[in-house]
Amino acid sequence: MARTLRCLISTIFLTLLIKGFNGCSLNDFTIGTTRSGKEIGNMPEWNVVVINNCNCTQSHITLSCVGFKTLEPVDPSILSVTDNNSCLLIKGNPLPGHGTVKFSYVWYPPFIMRPTSSSTGPC
Repeated sequence: MARTLRCLISTIFLTLLIKGFNGCSLNDFTIGTTRSGKEIGNMPEWNVVVINNCNCTQSHITLSCVGFKTLEPVDPSILSVTDNNSCLLIKGNPLPGHGTVKFSYVWYPPFIMRPTSSSTGPC
């Protein structure tokens, strides 16, 4: 009986441990926006860094970007507006665990970007 109980507890513990290491959430993204110091057309340039803080690869990353505008175009392979409220990061391609994506835009005021969805890939 004790042996069966130990096996059951070990199985539950390992299952929880594996899920803890493999699960990613939107909270695993950090999005930082800072002024570059440059101005174009009397508007400031903003540098954005998106960091995947999870150990796992994440893909199909969408960000909220309500009303996003810029005087200088952003490379569409890095950020593309999919509708008036969402932007797709790196064309939906995978962002490795602890990987970063950087881009800049010119507008005022800065846009608040938050992750809205992603798919977790291999760890």
